[in-house]
Amino acid sequence: MDVSTVSAGASAATQNAAALLMAKKSNDIQAQSALSLLAAVPDAPKYNNPAALGNSVDTRA
Repeated sequence: MDVSTVSAGASAATQNAAALLMAKKSNDIQAQSALSLLAAVPDAPKYNNPAALGNSVDTRA
């Protein structure tokens, strides 16, 4: 085997590992951002409607 072939193979493997690590890190950052956005969403308002309101639907037009 030629030394340059082995060197090129090792370099490609190192570049692939670095690219994979950067992709994982990017995914982690996006997940953290999404969680912080979801945490910032306010809770749905609680309405104090009468108990019978909304229990039936009139289907006649």
